[in-house]
Amino acid sequence: MSMQTQALPRTGMEAGARKALLLGGGLLLAVLAPFLLYPVFLMKVLCFALFACAFNLLIGFAGLLSFGHAAFFGSAAYIAAHTVKEWGWAPEAGLLAATAVAGLMGLVFGLIAIRRQGIYFAMITLALSQMVFFLALQLPFTHGEDGIQGVPRGMLFGLFDLGQPLTMYYVVLAIFLGGFALVWRTVHSPFGQVLKAIRENEPRAVSLGYRTDRYKLVAFVLSASLAGLAGGTKALVFQLASLTDVTWQMSGEVVLMTLLGGMGTLLGPVVGAALVVTLESYLAATSLPVPVVIGCIFVGCVLLFRRGIVGEIVGRIDAKGRKPV
Repeated sequence: MSMQTQALPRTGMEAGARKALLLGGGLLLAVLAPFLLYPVFLMKVLCFALFACAFNLLIGFAGLLSFGHAAFFGSAAYIAAHTVKEWGWAPEAGLLAATAVAGLMGLVFGLIAIRRQGIYFAMITLALSQMVFFLALQLPFTHGEDGIQGVPRGMLFGLFDLGQPLTMYYVVLAIFLGGFALVWRTVHSPFGQVLKAIRENEPRAVSLGYRTDRYKLVAFVLSASLAGLAGGTKALVFQLASLTDVTWQMSGEVVLMTLLGGMGTLLGPVVGAALVVTLESYLAATSLPVPVVIGCIFVGCVLLFRRGIVGEIVGRIDAKGRKPV
């Protein structure tokens, strides 16, 4: 009994040390990455990783499957591109406007969608997203199929020239780390624990006195805002906002990233986004059909890693830790 009692704190300390080591190694790798790989590619990975983390907050921790997150991602891209290019706003102001608009859309969509559950919730979000797509196709400021091109990156806070690839990369990295930290803090807060309870058994959460619709609405708005931040950042990185950002395929792509990496894990969406973006970039230079190859890989991962790549790794580590010594 005493040996087990002494082993528990030591195990906890070792786990904490491993997490700190992994975190430090990951940050160091992220800082050095632009000297090893193409910065624009890395920025694309970071943008989509933030998008996937935002989506995972909704499906992985609140249990709400949205097929319409491209509406927030793409709308924010248009807002950031238009305000920076046409109105001459600073990039930080454009990103704030994009995030705010995405959050407001999330509030409207959420008020409509959270009244239903399961497949009905998913279909409502998909229908609303398609409405946004047709608006983006028709509204004059989006320039239809041409999109908004040649978006200037400008000067961040009047001090940092985002036209420099390295400067832009570190700004995107800071945005991603800020968004990821917000997701982490949300998940590990009392609010996040209630979300998990709603995901596992909503009727029981209601019986305990929680107003679950309010919690789901806040989670939806927060997820939409972070998706908008990712979309606005992507528009500055590629200096472009187009219809591709608001199509239903974009919503499907973020679902794929989250499931591949591991739904309900914090690092899973990051790994899934990096995997999908890397495959798309590599396969684009070949004659292979990109959707078919990625689809086959997805099917293989679902059959072999049902909890996603990170989910399986974490599950096996936990199982190994629970084995009696």
